Amino acid sequence: MTSSRSTRRAIAALTAAATATMLPAVQPASAASPSCAHWTAHTVSAGHGILENLAFDGRGNLLLSEQSATGGAGAIVRLGADGSAGVAVPAVDTPGGIVVDGGTAYFTTGNSVASALANRADGTIRALDLDTGALTTVATGLTMPNGLARLPDGDFVVSRDIGAATMTRVAADGTAVPYAPSLSSTNGLAFDRQRQRLVVSTTFDPATLITAVDYADPARPMPRTVVPGFGPLNSADDLTVDADGTVYVALNAAGRIQRVDLDTGQTCAIADGLPLSSSVRFGAGPGWDPTALYVTSFLGTVTRLTPPTG
Repeated sequence: MTSSRSTRRAIAALTAAATATMLPAVQPASAASPSCAHWTAHTVSAGHGILENLAFDGRGNLLLSEQSATGGAGAIVRLGADGSAGVAVPAVDTPGGIVVDGGTAYFTTGNSVASALANRADGTIRALDLDTGALTTVATGLTMPNGLARLPDGDFVVSRDIGAATMTRVAADGTAVPYAPSLSSTNGLAFDRQRQRLVVSTTFDPATLITAVDYADPARPMPRTVVPGFGPLNSADDLTVDADGTVYVALNAAGRIQRVDLDTGQTCAIADGLPLSSSVRFGAGPGWDPTALYVTSFLGTVTRLTPPTG
């Protein structure tokens, strides 16, 4: 069975070939954008399956969405700050985004290319009680739920980067409706609580867009920035937002981490040489550096990026 990783790479290549003569919808950020000092990379853990996403549980553990490279069942893996590893949730069908809210970790399942291409609504949002280990299902009937974010009112948003659909808003009772349909090939999601906006990346569109969405009025025009480079060859994946509203996004195919200022439109790379990077988060909880970014990859690695001093 073809792995999710290789299938995604094939789709990126086909999309690039099909749209190589197209101009981006908006122009890339100015080449005059300031350069970034590169952050120092250190491998924290390796040898995992395809790592799609990560989240810190606030209790000294990193939760990882691990997909199988051979087509078997995936898992939610727990990685301790001391390097110890275990399985938090076994036998998970192609897990995607993870969001920790209080004592609960929410994650998506059915995040597969096959489901997207067949328009198969076999995806779910599930909830893991971090105290008891109990599992419940929040929503069913989703198609390739990839990225995951939780809004202040308790609703969820899931993204989909392949197929006709875009994002879906999912209520606490499981009711699902289309959300911000003007955006396509959506992937990374992060809610910026300071500015009450949802930040979204696009993957296979000709231009890589990082867009702010007013969560209460998703049709209202909001800031957006174009990351330099051809969209499918960047393949923007998951992202995070710091307290200042600065966005950090993993460019999967380009193998770099890009910093984006949505207010000024400036963007630059803080790290490269990180092939198939899939997700990025600041450390949180005992044993994890809150000033460092932790990056997962389809190659099964977790990398710590430490900012320059001075």
